[in-house]
Amino acid sequence: MDTLSRRKFLQLSGAAAVGAAAPLLTMEDIAHAAQTRPLPLGTPILIIVTLYGGNDGLNTVVPYTDPIYFSSRPDISYAADKVLKLDDQLGLNPAMTGIKSLWDQKKVAIVRGVGYPKPDHSHFTSMAIWQSGAPVSRLNSGWLGRWVESQVEDPMLAISLGSVLPPLLAGEKRSGSSLPLGGLVIPTGTFAKDCQKLAKATSTDNKLMAAAATSMRTLFSVSSTVTPVLKMPAPVADDLPTANGGNAGGDSNLAQQLDVVAKLIAAGSPTRVWSVSLGGFDTHANEANAQSELIGIVSTSVSRFLSQLVASGRSKDVTVLIYSEFGRRVVANASAGTDHGTSGPVFVVGDRVKGGFYGEQPTLTNLKDGDLSVTTDFRDIYATLLEGVLGSPAGQVLNGWKGRITSLLRTR
Repeated sequence: MDTLSRRKFLQLSGAAAVGAAAPLLTMEDIAHAAQTRPLPLGTPILIIVTLYGGNDGLNTVVPYTDPIYFSSRPDISYAADKVLKLDDQLGLNPAMTGIKSLWDQKKVAIVRGVGYPKPDHSHFTSMAIWQSGAPVSRLNSGWLGRWVESQVEDPMLAISLGSVLPPLLAGEKRSGSSLPLGGLVIPTGTFAKDCQKLAKATSTDNKLMAAAATSMRTLFSVSSTVTPVLKMPAPVADDLPTANGGNAGGDSNLAQQLDVVAKLIAAGSPTRVWSVSLGGFDTHANEANAQSELIGIVSTSVSRFLSQLVASGRSKDVTVLIYSEFGRRVVANASAGTDHGTSGPVFVVGDRVKGGFYGEQPTLTNLKDGDLSVTTDFRDIYATLLEGVLGSPAGQVLNGWKGRITSLLRTR
């Protein structure tokens, strides 16, 4: 079984070898930036949700009328009366009620058959390809790392939650930043009262005293909203079996990661790209329970995250991309699981998304060595988001790639 830890993947994929060292941010850094130069309301924001391990696309977007689906995986398939029907052929996994609600509101795009030329079944290789955005040239930088390098230098521009920067944010000379999850420590008791007095600006302050007072005010102003969330992170382990039967890297606390992101977006963090992740999707055994639990976490976490943004007025600014490094084989294995496959569905979610299906659904009657065909190149999605969300020319980031997903996003 080709299992891996997220930390090991990041080391082996070359993220540690690129020339740019990733800035390590603190909550104080982001809080100060949010107060002194907040992101203007209406500025588009991109959220990347990486599902490590290879999510089973056929049990996520289920072809519930196809007899080959049922005969290929009799013990781990979903009956027609169990799925959340999207049309007369496809339905969502029963655990995806949050995403189904957003689908009904026309805020979910499902891009089908997504992959890249000459698919690779290795976690390491495939995730490196997806995160570099370069299936052919195998660039030693991430697609969003190259975007960061095309912008004015700013450590707040792109942030990954966690202590290790994912390759997708790594550039050659400049990279995105990492925000380790942990509580924001502030003074308490009598000492807190003294610090609050020091935080009050006076006309006699010199520049150094004024700066110290500003920092202290910032610390107290964000602690009441951010600290409760930051005190509940799950630790990053070498291997994260987030559900029985699943493995293959990633963090285990997606809901908490997105809680932090929602709070920081609401506070005004001048960040255009956020990266979060969930691991455990390498379901070689006992898939029915493991994958359903995990994809349910994704569904609930993302739908809750978007609902949190409504109060801050930022919901119309945010677009969420959900992807995994590959899908699974069509035929189940002898352990009631599935092995590494090729293409799978990608979800794009948000108020600016034109909901519906995009790309051709891979047929189960014309497999390639037991794998689903790739009908959509993932670079089409990347290019569309680079231009439609980040407002940047996709060609310079994706080596001149011309493909796009037409009408995926609404015009502002």
